[in-house]
Amino acid sequence: MPSSLAKSNRITLIHSTALLLSPARKKMVLFNVSRVETTPFGDQKPGTSGLRKKVKVFKQPNYLQNFVQSTFNALTPQNVRGATLVVSGDGRYFSKDAIQIITKMAAGNGLRRVWVGQNGLLSTPAVSAVIRERVGVDGSKATGAFILTASHNPGGPNEDFGIKYNMENGGPAPEGITDKIYENTKTIKEYLTADLPDVDITTIGVTSFSGSEGQFDVEVFDSASDYIKLMKSIFDFESIRKLLSSPKFTFCYDALHGVAGAYAKRIFVEELGAQESSLLNCVPKEDFGGGHPDPNLTYAKELVARMGLGKSNSEVEPPEFGAAADGDADRNMVLGKRFFVTPSDSVAIIAANAVEAIPYFSAGLKGVARSMPTSAALDVVAKSLNLKFFEVPTGWKFFGNLMDAGLCSVCGEESFGTGSDHIREKDGIWAVLAWLSILAYKNRENLGGGKLVTVEDIVRNHWATYGRHYYTRYDYENVDAGAAKELMACLVKLQSSLTEVNDGIQSDVSKVVHADEFEYKDPVDGSISKHQGIRYLFEDGSRLVFRLSGTGSEGATIRLYIEQYEKDPSKTGRDSQDALAPLVAVALGLSKMQEFTGRSAPTVIT
Repeated sequence: MPSSLAKSNRITLIHSTALLLSPARKKMVLFNVSRVETTPFGDQKPGTSGLRKKVKVFKQPNYLQNFVQSTFNALTPQNVRGATLVVSGDGRYFSKDAIQIITKMAAGNGLRRVWVGQNGLLSTPAVSAVIRERVGVDGSKATGAFILTASHNPGGPNEDFGIKYNMENGGPAPEGITDKIYENTKTIKEYLTADLPDVDITTIGVTSFSGSEGQFDVEVFDSASDYIKLMKSIFDFESIRKLLSSPKFTFCYDALHGVAGAYAKRIFVEELGAQESSLLNCVPKEDFGGGHPDPNLTYAKELVARMGLGKSNSEVEPPEFGAAADGDADRNMVLGKRFFVTPSDSVAIIAANAVEAIPYFSAGLKGVARSMPTSAALDVVAKSLNLKFFEVPTGWKFFGNLMDAGLCSVCGEESFGTGSDHIREKDGIWAVLAWLSILAYKNRENLGGGKLVTVEDIVRNHWATYGRHYYTRYDYENVDAGAAKELMACLVKLQSSLTEVNDGIQSDVSKVVHADEFEYKDPVDGSISKHQGIRYLFEDGSRLVFRLSGTGSEGATIRLYIEQYEKDPSKTGRDSQDALAPLVAVALGLSKMQEFTGRSAPTVIT
């Protein structure tokens, strides 16, 4: 951390003043570029998807600037000099300040233009779509993006902020780049910035500046139009509109005051004809309305209650379909009337029905993939349909490699992320439209008369066909980092003595037959990712997985995944927690969870 702010802020002017009359904004502007001396911070290692810290950390002098300059320095010259950069995010607190800082640094580093979503809002999947699909009026294409988000983490002055870089394919920077960024943060001595005035990001238009290397533009554009155009090329909007306009079908969507609200009315109401009253919390807010923008049964309280899954039973009949998004709209939760769809089942069901129900996939799926902790429900579908199948570490960048190589069409992870090769990020609204497409297809003959095929019907029919993977995840959030590492080290040590492990397992649980730390060799580029999670695999196909999450902003989050496969159709209707109770007991005893963490219960159970 810098010891002297005066020393770290020494500025050297390196370009002379220039000016240009901007035809778009009609203002005279001046443009200087400076080198600003700085010293490294020791805590800027990117996690699973970028750098996430408390706002107060990012507001330290030069903290954000150091990370941004370290990123520019890690990229190839063609992705910086004369390039086009997207800068936007989920609208959380500090985003507006960050956009101005990054824009000025982009000018200082010789970029040609910056594209900003109106009001600084772009969902993470929309950023990926903009990189891949958008063409500027002068024929320009983006080569990368800074996405300002901490995903599903809370926002506000005392909460979280985050930043990550996405590459020219629209996907998160691979480990080779994030490793370079981190190394650069440890040695950085200066950053480049321009003394541009703050740009109005509330009004669509172009502001042009001029410097010694030529023109620099900041274009503010509509946040939703490019994304909506892409969605309409994937799905049959007319069939979904028929479903949503049917009096038999009711719908509810909760944006949790995240950036999905910038798309919800445009897509669901204006394009698809849903009632505006079906939208909950669809005004984006810097603090997400004081809530936790994580679409799960714990935090999406209002939606859960409306869908009839709350503790109190309302007399009001719940909607047939409900969904929620996280802060940056890349995650989703899908609910039926009084029925929860696990993310692991969701991706399997989408894959099983995609060819029939979604025009984009009418020619067939190239392959499917899931993250290692996600249940094996997708594996069974892949085997049945004779599809290529891949199991990758947690992190969407691994799916991106497969997609770029034409090996994967549909993919997902248990942490409420689902997507396809239309972009290189998970996509919460895409997942909702995929489910609505499946419901529309299943009910194509029923909307005029006959019983509606419900979300629950689709899931239970899927279990009858493919078997059920009983599955749950326990999250222990903000655990002492040292204690979390000790717990994981203990689990690794236990793997060398499975006899001892099995001696401590009760008779109603199968024996452990294999245990390891998951390691992945990328079939595309040959890169190897080690230490991706600790696995205990049981004789009957059950699994226990332990891993440390890379999405938190402080402390450690331990995630425990518990899975049991049931092929007998007569046994697929049990309550998940009852079915998994014996395995849960084994997991907690094996890991000595309470002993290491001091926690008698998880923060969240999914």
